[in-house]
Amino acid sequence: MAPTTTPVRPSTTPSAAQPLTAPSGTAARAMTRAERDRLTSDLRMACMRISRRVRFESNTSLAPHQFSVLARLEEQPHTPNQLAAIEKVSAPSMSRTVAGLVEVGLVARADDPTDGRQVILSLTAEGRRTLRDIRRRRDQWFAARLEKLTDDERAVLAQATALLERVAAE
Repeated sequence: MAPTTTPVRPSTTPSAAQPLTAPSGTAARAMTRAERDRLTSDLRMACMRISRRVRFESNTSLAPHQFSVLARLEEQPHTPNQLAAIEKVSAPSMSRTVAGLVEVGLVARADDPTDGRQVILSLTAEGRRTLRDIRRRRDQWFAARLEKLTDDERAVLAQATALLERVAAE
């Protein structure tokens, strides 16, 4: 059986990671391969369902791929090719997405001052408002579900959040 390690909660100081404990307060036992496989599948499906529900239950007319482009442009302006690479889609697909966002006034196009062949995309004020409003609605939807949980359940989710962020960053 492969050795297992105790999961750790990331800390603001790298050397101060704190181990998480099993729900009972005792050390977790090593999982069998079948249990790890089941956890992998169950956790992946739960994350996908939550992600889908948050996207579609927050009552927005913006498609998920459009929201993602707005979020990328909030970080910094990009060219369409940069966005396509970041989002891992084809350049023609990104061009269609960007055209729709420009048409409704959420994204602005500007000529690249150093390369006349390139276009730089950035968020408009309306794009920033739209992004903020969608995030607020998504957070409200999620908060309503978290309110139905016990304090102990929310504490478990707080610990799991740190682990999931670490997994997502790999």
